[in-house]
Order: sequence, then C-alpha cells, then structure tokens
Amino acid sequence: MAVRTRPRKKQRPMLVGKHLSVDPRICHGELTFRGTRVPVATILSYLANGYSMAYLRKSWPEVSSEAIQEALQMASSELVERYRAKA
Repeated sequence: MAVRTRPRKKQRPMLVGKHLSVDPRICHGELTFRGTRVPVATILSYLANGYSMAYLRKSWPEVSSEAIQEALQMASSELVERYRAKA
C-alpha cells in the first residue's frame, strides 16, 4: 500500500534588504548574500574576530563591500533595537 502525501508547497526565497536572502534550497535556509552560497554569519564572524574588509573581499570576491556594509548595518540596528530601554 502506497502512502499518499500532499505535494510540498514550494518555498520561495525571502529577500532581506538589497543584498541578502534566505532560500531553503541554499545553505539549509541560512541567511546568505544574494546570489552566493556565503552565509552572512560567516562574514560577520570574521569581522568580529578582527579580519579586515580587504581580507574578506579577497577571500570572498563574490560578496561586494556594499553587501557586507548592509549586513553590518542590519545586524547593528537589530542589536540596538533589541536592547533599547523601553520607556
């Protein structure tokens, strides 16, 4: 006896800002730089550990400086908003 399953609803990529996206088919749905397989968390981690923008651009030339700046801005805005004192 065959088991019937419902057809899976095709999940679409979610665009985040101008340069970031979440696509269930890429990197297990992690936030990546659009058009690449480079996780945003990887780049932010390297920056947090003191690596330069020049190093990042040389290591991942497919990720633009503008895309990295957008990720930094979004991450810092989220951090500030999350811990902002509620008056």
